[in-house]
Amino acid sequence: MVSKNQIKLITGLQQKKYRKQHKLFIAEGVKVVQELLNSNFELQELYTTQSVFQGVTTTKIIPVTDVELKKISMLTTPNTCIGVFKIPDEKQIPEKGLIIALDDVRDPGNLGTIIRLCDWFGIEHLICSEQSVDVYNPKVVQATMGSIARVNVVYTSLEEYITNTALPIFGTFMDGENVYTQQLPQEGIIVMGNEANGISEAIAQKVTHKIAIPRFGKLQETESLNVATAAAVILSEFRRNFSGM
Repeated sequence: MVSKNQIKLITGLQQKKYRKQHKLFIAEGVKVVQELLNSNFELQELYTTQSVFQGVTTTKIIPVTDVELKKISMLTTPNTCIGVFKIPDEKQIPEKGLIIALDDVRDPGNLGTIIRLCDWFGIEHLICSEQSVDVYNPKVVQATMGSIARVNVVYTSLEEYITNTALPIFGTFMDGENVYTQQLPQEGIIVMGNEANGISEAIAQKVTHKIAIPRFGKLQETESLNVATAAAVILSEFRRNFSGM
């Protein structure tokens, strides 16, 4: 049975200030929860209507009914389980490899999808500006479909970070060089901008290589691509060059 204090805690974790206060976050659904259980994330409690998890300490499993699960779920149609996990300490970002940097990306679905893309394309580190949406927002965690367990996400002053890096800095702009005609390196930082405003002026001044995804439509009237869609195209092209295809 779920107590009132547990309900208060779990529903509170939908807000950033309480996640920060308790250093906890929630994940819903068997796939996402299982991915986190198989990773270095530490489980605090597991609320579930089914006995489908192996190797979890029984004292951390709290059986619940469908009605109780609905009270603590953020989903309109709750899944079968909710895991409460501890937020780990941030890791350092190494000065090597290919790194994605997000400049004020606000949409949880976009961040979650970009984390999945990083996982797919073997990008181990993702830098977010301090204004970007919180990676432990339940909607972000849900959208990652478990990839959050394999991608290191760090929040920092993006301007300060790219000012001090020795890596080349690539930024996506409408007037940049055609990404399909560029010889792209194996290492560098790829900056993706805000959904509405793109890369900020302060960050744009630090970019060393401006690139663009060309439009092929006859009317050339499409204003821009969704940031997660653009990230998929850019990452694919960087990896195509890297693989020598």
